[in-house]
Amino acid sequence: MWLLELLLPSRCACCGSPGPPLCEPCGAALEPVLAPLCTRCGAPTVWPVERCIECAGRRLAFASARAAVHYAGPAKAVVRAWKERGVRPLAALAADLVVAHVPRPAADVVTYIPPDGDRSRRRGHQPAAGLARELALRWDLPAARLLTRVRRVGRQTGLPLEERRRNIRGAFGAVGRVHGTVVLVDDVYTTGATVTAASSALSAAGARAVHVVTFARTIR
Repeated sequence: MWLLELLLPSRCACCGSPGPPLCEPCGAALEPVLAPLCTRCGAPTVWPVERCIECAGRRLAFASARAAVHYAGPAKAVVRAWKERGVRPLAALAADLVVAHVPRPAADVVTYIPPDGDRSRRRGHQPAAGLARELALRWDLPAARLLTRVRRVGRQTGLPLEERRRNIRGAFGAVGRVHGTVVLVDDVYTTGATVTAASSALSAAGARAVHVVTFARTIR
């Protein structure tokens, strides 16, 4: 390990300064998702509401969604380094931030959004699965692979909401019967289309309820 650190010294994923994967100034620049929040989708609101303008009128298959930080500034750099450059220690860092800002859901098991096969092979790791394992350890819950992809899906990036829904609808299936309440983990909540499709598959397989937890969230 010391030799690897000597040859390839650790650098901050955001500013590139030598040291830990997230330096103290960049970590301090992360913006937590703070209350008041929409009870259902977890979007920041002016006052507490059951359904907000972002999720009202939509069929959401999950009981709640919560995120640790805004998907902006340093958080984008963290996700990019974690997902595209394979800086795996960031999974533990992301889990610590989630635990600091998201209450532990009342659940029986932790699972995750299954990766796209091609992109996962290129990356050599599965960010959502890594975060799920780290959170399961911190929350003293079992982690299990409960979902699989049943068809290929085009990239969601850049698609408007309705196209995201159509693109991802029916993309997931459960690997077997699901029991109890599930924590569904992903790296970023953008529109909720992906986690809704995955939650639908879990509910169809028997999940009592699904609570979505992500490291970051796009704020509109």
